[in-house]
Amino acid sequence: MAGGLVALLDDVALIARAAAASVDDVGAAAAKASVKAAGVVVDDTAVTPQYVRGLTPDRELPIVRRIAVGSLRNKLLIILPVILVLSQFADFLLTPLLMLGGAYLSFEGAEKVWGRIRGHGHAEDEGPKDEKTVVSGAIRTDLILSAEIMVISLNEVAAEPFWTRLVVLVVVGVLITVLVYGVVGLIVKMDDVGLKLAERGSAARVRFGRGLVAFMPKLLTFLTVVGTAAMLWVGGHILLVGTDELGFHPPYAFVHHLEEAVHGVPGLGWLVNTLCSAVVGLVVGALIVLVVNLTVHRRARH
Repeated sequence: MAGGLVALLDDVALIARAAAASVDDVGAAAAKASVKAAGVVVDDTAVTPQYVRGLTPDRELPIVRRIAVGSLRNKLLIILPVILVLSQFADFLLTPLLMLGGAYLSFEGAEKVWGRIRGHGHAEDEGPKDEKTVVSGAIRTDLILSAEIMVISLNEVAAEPFWTRLVVLVVVGVLITVLVYGVVGLIVKMDDVGLKLAERGSAARVRFGRGLVAFMPKLLTFLTVVGTAAMLWVGGHILLVGTDELGFHPPYAFVHHLEEAVHGVPGLGWLVNTLCSAVVGLVVGALIVLVVNLTVHRRARH
């Protein structure tokens, strides 16, 4: 009896060690996938604050929360099932679908640039915003950025079993959503923190609070510019890599050649790739803007 109990305890211990190892493996894979997706995470963080510009302070965090919930829904209920099914049965469709998303991001970025050129760049800050429109627009943009994040993460665990892939992608999706929208919420409420600091306390505290209040509009304007550039960069990069994977190599080969030319200077290769991707995104996006203005918008005006 005692021997049977010892054997049973040994089996339990073995199962526990295997489970712990699996958790460690999942954690390591999730961390690796998250690091690979870090570039798009930064873009996502830069893009989102522009959607709450012009809102009253009491509505900023509720809107960020609604966008965060929509982002989590995008990742776990739309993107995750689609990419897992496609990776299992039709992985050749992942690249074309991602390129469609890249074209949409390029269109959004180019449309914002066109709005600035025409002098309507600040129209979105004038007057009250329709919250439903703000949230739906932010969630649409997030869908593309989230798809890029999840596909990058999937590529890092492509060799893992199906259930490991599933768990890793769920962990990555939740962690990145919490990280991005936690930082966004902090950014949009920093001016309120500055006001609180400026109301009472020492002279240094009041001075710091007032400086924070004065600095935040400049930071949000800067993030709006960075967010627009990020749309063009990520969209163009998706298109460049996608065309290369589909067999049309000259565009990406040209960019790679430029990267090799500056290989000796740290960081310059990344900058060249980023600028080239942004140019591709701007050109493709501008063409889509032109087509939309000549078709959809013209019919709407008539």
